[in-house]
Order: sequence, then C-alpha cells, then structure tokens
Amino acid sequence: MNFDIAEWYKDKLDGDVILNFNGSITPNIITDVLNTIEKSLNLKNEKNRVRKKVYNVFVECLQNLFHHVDKAPSELDFKQKDNFGIIILSQDGPYYRISTGNFVNKNKITVIKDRIDQVNSLTEAEIKMLYIDILSNGEFSDKGGGGLGMLDIVRKTGNKLDYYFYKYNNKNIFFSLDVYIS
Repeated sequence: MNFDIAEWYKDKLDGDVILNFNGSITPNIITDVLNTIEKSLNLKNEKNRVRKKVYNVFVECLQNLFHHVDKAPSELDFKQKDNFGIIILSQDGPYYRISTGNFVNKNKITVIKDRIDQVNSLTEAEIKMLYIDILSNGEFSDKGGGGLGMLDIVRKTGNKLDYYFYKYNNKNIFFSLDVYIS
C-alpha cells in the first residue's frame, strides 16, 4: 500500500476546521452534519450569501459521497466500511475548503477524471448552458443525477475542482476532492 489515509486526513485538517467526519455516510449522518454546518456558519456571523453558498456546495459534496462511494478495502482500520467517506469543512484565510475522500474501484478512474476535467475546462457561460441543457432534457442516471453534482459545484463556487487519485491497492483508489469557496 502506497497511500496512508491517516496522513492524508491529518493534512486536510488545516486551517480553522468547522467540521470533520469520517465513517459511513448515512441519511442520519447527512442530517446531523448539515445541522452542525448550519449552526457553525451562523455562529461565525458569515454573510448570508457566503453561508448559503457553503451550505449548498456542502450538500452537493455529501450527496456525491452518499451516491458514488464504493466499499472501502477490507484491510482498512476504520470500523465502518460500507459507504465510507471523509468530509471536512475548514476556513483557511479568505476561503472555505470542503475536502472529501472516498474509495473507488480503479476501473472508475477514467470516467471520474474525464468528467472533472470536462467541467474544469468549461467557461462560466458553457457551464450555465450545459446545466440548463441537462435539466431540460431530464436525462438522469439510476442514482438520480444527470451529472449535475460537479457541474453545480463549479457553477456555484466559480472555482475549478482540485482532485487526486491515490493508489491504495490493486483494485482500490482513494479519490480526494477539494472545493474552494470564497
């Protein structure tokens, strides 16, 4: 194993950490985490526009984890291996960073990479057009999305997605995504 998840996790706990979670992403966890985020942002007296943007992007990131996570490797030390994901919200200077991490089967790398690279290559106008096109055509996957998640994140933040694939073993890759919101 080349990748040390504990080291990655420690590195992501940089800045003023508002929330960090690792374990099984379940509907109850999603509700609890969103309530925590909302309270934390209210306590920070953040501007309504920024608070709303952070909250909405956080929801998208949680949904991506919930719907697109693969089972964690059996040798992983964490107790919960089903729907295992990591999500961290921190404030670092003038921006908020949402970091997510989860395991995916190595066969999915090309699809994920191509999708993110496509979204990252679009102009603001192209993002808006593609978003409207997907919504109007109603082409949704069996998981409920039409590829809107990452597109919506870029649309709401105005920033590119930072991502990396770490080889964990011969069949599992750890997918790391960072989203910056200002």
